[in-house]
Amino acid sequence: MFWFFKRKKENQSKVNDTKGRGILIFENTSEVIRAEKLLKQHGYEIKVVGPPPEIRKGCDLAIEFPLIYEMKIHNILREHRIPPLGSQPISNTGLKPVDLFQTKDFGKYLMVKAANMKLTIDKETLLIVNVSGGGCPDVPYISKELIGKRLQDAPEPRDLGHTLCGYALQLAYEKAKSIFDGKEGYQKSSWN
Repeated sequence: MFWFFKRKKENQSKVNDTKGRGILIFENTSEVIRAEKLLKQHGYEIKVVGPPPEIRKGCDLAIEFPLIYEMKIHNILREHRIPPLGSQPISNTGLKPVDLFQTKDFGKYLMVKAANMKLTIDKETLLIVNVSGGGCPDVPYISKELIGKRLQDAPEPRDLGHTLCGYALQLAYEKAKSIFDGKEGYQKSSWN
């Protein structure tokens, strides 16, 4: 019976740890994407952020993580050959990750921006009316596959492209879905 209480306590500390956060810095975007997937598979509550300019070394993305798990996270990444260039505590240091997301309400349309990619949605019909940004070779193809489709019926950008632009567009797509699901404070009654 003791093992049950020990496991429950361990899981609670994972959920309740919101103060001690750190940033993992990587050489390139593909490492960030692989590390994000791996760490989420291992159950860590992490998120992709823009690194503060003061500590940016490689690419324009970083992973924010709970510092209490720093050693375990480094071991997992090393074991899977995705070593970060470094890590830095951000709690109590004045360093702040750059928010990758911005939204702009144009009345009839809502634009969701993640990093350099923008997804614009008609707020009434939930049709994707525009995809813009980036300079990756897969952007025209992804745009062609998304524009004119309802947000909830559109394919996920991660299934269409494999570049930084495709990844950023996936983030914008997920954020837009979250917004229209009401999780971000925006209510849309016709979202079914």
